[in-house]
Amino acid sequence: MSMSDSSPSLSSTSTSTTPPSSVPSPALSTLSLTDLKDVSEKDKQEAARLKVEANKAFLGHDFSRAVRLYSEAITHNPGDATLFCNRAYTRIKLEEHGYALQDASRAIELNPKYAKAYYRRAMCHIQILKPQQAIIDLKKVISLEPQNAQVRKELESTQKLVRKIEFEKAIEFEEEKNAVERCLEIIAEGSCEVEKNYEGPKLENIEDGKYKITIEFVRSMIQWFKDGNTLPRRYAWEIVLGAHNHFVKEDSLVEVTVNKGATIDVIGDVHGQFYDVLHLLSLTGEPSENHLLLMNGDLVDRGSWSIEVILTAFAFKWLFPKSMYINRGNHEAKEMNRTYGFEGEAKHKHGEQTYKLFAHVFTTLPLATLVSATLPPAEKQNAILSPDGFKRYFVTHGGLFSKDGITLDEIRAIKRVGRQPGTEGLMCQLLWTDPQDSPGWGPSKRGVGIAFGPDVTRRWCELNGVTAVLRSHEVRQDGYAIEHNGLCTTVFSAPNYVDQGGNKGAFIRIDAEGKQEYIQFEGQPHPNIRLWRIKLGDWRASCSRGCLWPGSPFCGPRTIFATPDIELTAAATLSEPVMQKVDVAIQTTTQPYAQAM
Repeated sequence: MSMSDSSPSLSSTSTSTTPPSSVPSPALSTLSLTDLKDVSEKDKQEAARLKVEANKAFLGHDFSRAVRLYSEAITHNPGDATLFCNRAYTRIKLEEHGYALQDASRAIELNPKYAKAYYRRAMCHIQILKPQQAIIDLKKVISLEPQNAQVRKELESTQKLVRKIEFEKAIEFEEEKNAVERCLEIIAEGSCEVEKNYEGPKLENIEDGKYKITIEFVRSMIQWFKDGNTLPRRYAWEIVLGAHNHFVKEDSLVEVTVNKGATIDVIGDVHGQFYDVLHLLSLTGEPSENHLLLMNGDLVDRGSWSIEVILTAFAFKWLFPKSMYINRGNHEAKEMNRTYGFEGEAKHKHGEQTYKLFAHVFTTLPLATLVSATLPPAEKQNAILSPDGFKRYFVTHGGLFSKDGITLDEIRAIKRVGRQPGTEGLMCQLLWTDPQDSPGWGPSKRGVGIAFGPDVTRRWCELNGVTAVLRSHEVRQDGYAIEHNGLCTTVFSAPNYVDQGGNKGAFIRIDAEGKQEYIQFEGQPHPNIRLWRIKLGDWRASCSRGCLWPGSPFCGPRTIFATPDIELTAAATLSEPVMQKVDVAIQTTTQPYAQAM
């Protein structure tokens, strides 16, 4: 299904196809405990009724409706800590960790001995990259519930995480070579050869151990992946290094022109959903001289096939460097990969050095792309045009900035190679910010970055001669959403996100006149292959994505618990009898506070 819009800047009636899932409650956020008046029995009963309805919506995965119902219940009974705690949990499901943090804190203020609220807040701190703060809250839970063994394990895991982060920071200063240099050194030493018994697709060996990529190899590799196989480590390295050689030559802001007869497809988050990516490529077509692809970040994490997705994208980049473009997303970062699974998956499939290679190459990805038409628009209709009179689009993963006046030249000059986004500054904001309906700037619902209003977008577009901002970073039920009076469009390309979103995917096609077409698609079936890892003596098992927090509120639906009598190897495909035992374990084992309401 596709829709076209010849002048997005004009679309005064265009609104988000998915309204904001939740908004802060300013009237309640400033309410102190002394302001709480006696709540009537009628209001308490209405709040209780709404809570029941919200719980049903939550269990049905209609999290946006659940938030609205909890919010309505809070207006009737603002002194009920459980309402804030429940809304916090729901906002965690919506990845609105900043808002969830506020709700959990409010629940704690109302009930300082509310263990579940401290746990919820700890989970939020993990997501906004503040594990030290999570440790404080988890210790509080233990003080309130000394016998809670599961929370104690979470505390131990978080403490290990903090130690790991500190250790990695320390050794970064000691390592003289980056991962690219080290991999090239290992290859030169002859220590990373293709296994002799490998029978899959083969790169063309041109001379002195150097390889060449062909479209035949890429197509065979995709089929190899579909058949459930992995590439040799050497081939994975060659693909990543081949793409890296092009990324390092690009500015932080890449400029792409769409010539007469050509188009470019802007693709949003795909998050390791390989089988949906294959369907997407069947709709877009392979990159070519007259058909360019631009993947706008978040290729990895969450989904079970992040390696397959990123290797496919990097293979196209190596083969077609001027037809395949890839922006960095907030998930192409160490902190996110550690939490959301790519680190574990990469190490499991190709080893630790391969993950280090990906982690470095991710820092070389451009931060934004300026897509410029080369023909005058058929209908200008007050569109903001470039100084040459053409439409052009600023494509970045997150959005705009916490102040006015940032120019394209400043973005182009950002030093990115070898650097992580962090939690502040221009790089962070490009990868993390979100649009909001109200004017000006606001706090981030995520807890990282900021939110920017339609007036901010218009001022920035007018300053830089940009027709519209195209960004991703957020689920939209229709796959895309036209916002800020047409000056900001969100595109999201992971349909039925993490197997439970129920959303469509979409991409945006732009032609030489700058005309946009929105093409939607549905999620595709994927193999029910579950690879698990388990530590001896540990009751927890998690999927091969390597999630740090198996079973926690923000973990995907593929995560399970296992009882000690279920022994799994590091790469075991679960048989039906074992799956039946696991199903029993799921029914009888409970993550702390996973039963929400």
